[in-house]
Amino acid sequence: MNAFAEEADALAVVPLLNCLLREASSPVGEPVAGRAVHRLRATGRLLRVRTGHRPSAPELRTGGTWRPLRHRGLVDLTVQEMRAVTGRSNAPLVAEMTAGREAVEALLAARARATPGDSPWLRSEQALVMGHPYHPAPKARSGGGPPPTWLRYAPEAYGRFPLVLLGVRQDAVLDGGDTRALDALGQAPPGHRLLPVHPWQLDLTHHLPAVRAAFAEGRLVHLGHTPWDARATASVRTVHVPGSPERPGADGDLFLKFSLEVQITNDVRRIRRHELRHVRRTDPRVTAAFRAMDGPAAWLSERGHRTVRGLEETFPVIVRDGLDRHVVPGATAVLAAALTEGFDGDPLDRLTDPLPWWSAYLDRVVPPVLEAYARYGVAVECHLQNTLIAAGPDGMPVQAVFRDTEGAKAIPATSREAAWERVVYCLVVNNLTEIANVLAHRFPRAAGALWPMARREFQRCDKEHGLPETGALLAAPTVPCKASLLSRWIDADGTEPRYVPLPNPLAGPAPGGGDGPGTP
Repeated sequence: MNAFAEEADALAVVPLLNCLLREASSPVGEPVAGRAVHRLRATGRLLRVRTGHRPSAPELRTGGTWRPLRHRGLVDLTVQEMRAVTGRSNAPLVAEMTAGREAVEALLAARARATPGDSPWLRSEQALVMGHPYHPAPKARSGGGPPPTWLRYAPEAYGRFPLVLLGVRQDAVLDGGDTRALDALGQAPPGHRLLPVHPWQLDLTHHLPAVRAAFAEGRLVHLGHTPWDARATASVRTVHVPGSPERPGADGDLFLKFSLEVQITNDVRRIRRHELRHVRRTDPRVTAAFRAMDGPAAWLSERGHRTVRGLEETFPVIVRDGLDRHVVPGATAVLAAALTEGFDGDPLDRLTDPLPWWSAYLDRVVPPVLEAYARYGVAVECHLQNTLIAAGPDGMPVQAVFRDTEGAKAIPATSREAAWERVVYCLVVNNLTEIANVLAHRFPRAAGALWPMARREFQRCDKEHGLPETGALLAAPTVPCKASLLSRWIDADGTEPRYVPLPNPLAGPAPGGGDGPGTP
């Protein structure tokens, strides 16, 4: 097995192992010599793992000895456990797990040959080689073809590429909101409007009868490609379009979000009609909420969209604000998710004492999320891939920037209970827990202080906003956590996942002293 294969196997093991430990097992005793034993609840099998920031090196108890498991063996064990739990099989998900591991190997090889981005922000967007740490197949690209067909579009391989430019006949254009930025990307012929298209999406759909008909009838015409490159970002289907000097005369940078006929994590990344309607209803409310806040937090507005009549879900493009107009002067934004994997320019690499940095992170991330919910009835999907943290020259967080209207919820369109559950999962379980785990791993002596500090930040926000849910959260012994493996195994809809309870790291001190349950 070559070096890329070895590394890919180790990286692909971690998310799947995390899923099994979180959703399907119970610990057996205390860790010994850096290893912890877990019993799978349905099959009773014993699994031993190396502890640390991420569990690793799984071993299965077989015939009185511990047998090492590579990724393939861990997939087999997962299949046995989930069949016992649910009484059903899921061959497509098993295939995704295998394909995801192969994708990681291809990405590592391509990454070794490519040139990283020229800014800490871009390197952070393109750093997620392992991907979602609690998903059974975070790097699968189901429906996208073999790796050679899509590696050039992959953020993990430092993807940058020109966009396809189409002309849409005026009577076939469907616009919503402010789309002026699209018209500035090139020159459309008379009677047409400009439509940028992700080249991977065109590759995947050009043979479809509806697409062929649109070109044959003249509703769509090919105009070539952009003279500049777009950059792939962490979500794969959203690209960054640079401002000047690469696009002289451009009014700053922007992001474009496209449909992509590829399943990544839980869903085929096609922008549905109802999602476009949701964006047009919800984004003005979220944008207004952040503008009204007294603080540096920012929201990247999805201010408009354009698509084609008859191909509404095939070639839609959503215009999202760029970073230039939102990040405070002198600061550099990085993707929060990348802090858990590391990258060149990671502000955590400069730390000697994590507590001031953690205090600043809490102060920038928690208050705007809770204020948006308490004062404006908006639940921001503030998980790590939707959160950017802007750091000053000293590496300290000075601003949080949030994005992705698709995941935002507005009350009462969404019930208050459902919106709050999503806030708790995204903010506490996905965001703060992962960042706290990184800090605890790097600075174990400071680990015991991290969650008491977070609890005090929530208490301070509660005093300011009087949010009844906050008190209940701080008193709750558990918090809801998305069960990605179970949800995918039973084909639960991506917007209606199953949840499992986790020990609440924000809970108060346990009776008799101590710091409570700690990090889940």
